[in-house]
Amino acid sequence: MNEAQRHLQGKVAVVTGASSGIGEAIAHELSAAGCSLVLTARRAERLNALCAQLPGPAVPLSAAIDEPATAQALLELAHRTYGCADILVNNAGMLVSGTLETIDLDGLMQMTRTNYDAVVRTSYVFARAFKQQGAGAIINVSSVGAYLSHSSMGVYAGLKQAVEVFSTALRVELKGSGVRVGTIAPGTTETEIFDRLRASGQPVRADQTPALQSSDVASAVRYMLEQPKHVSMARVLMVSSSESV
Repeated sequence: MNEAQRHLQGKVAVVTGASSGIGEAIAHELSAAGCSLVLTARRAERLNALCAQLPGPAVPLSAAIDEPATAQALLELAHRTYGCADILVNNAGMLVSGTLETIDLDGLMQMTRTNYDAVVRTSYVFARAFKQQGAGAIINVSSVGAYLSHSSMGVYAGLKQAVEVFSTALRVELKGSGVRVGTIAPGTTETEIFDRLRASGQPVRADQTPALQSSDVASAVRYMLEQPKHVSMARVLMVSSSESV
């Protein structure tokens, strides 16, 4: 076992949006690295099945991440089960897109609560605990969309840009505390989100260019977390080698 692998061995990681896609891949990657996990998503069956598949300890919490009580419940579950929490990966997210005439306004508001409000609340709840213990790491999953302008995805892009700005400010606020904060912004990644877009007849970028796989993003998250304590990876932007970004 090398030094990077030892850094994650025995750590307790909380991963949101873990029932599929990038979150599920992150759970597999961190479990393989020796982390004990707290996993959350809405779909209890998927969470339970995932926990049973992982090589290391994992407990599920079936909950809506945008509910105000969920963040504190995750922290308390980690402490009750393992005695502490060391890592938070805010991965839960959704995509609502469409033209001015067709876009679902209620869906946009739900996306705002999930993609931004929940990230802020969960980051603060865990950052306070991490600061008190003098160590911890928060990774907020953003998107290449934060750096692009697309007429039908303005709200999604704006929320991801807001996550980037918020995370940077939180990282600066926590400097010297032992708590590291970073973002990872994946390019086009094949996930269930695209299945839903295909079903609704919307164009899917992954059908036009080779996409990243969820495991690619998970490997990058692990790499960020395996850095020595004096290294804070503030931002990782990763795209398919076929993408023009």
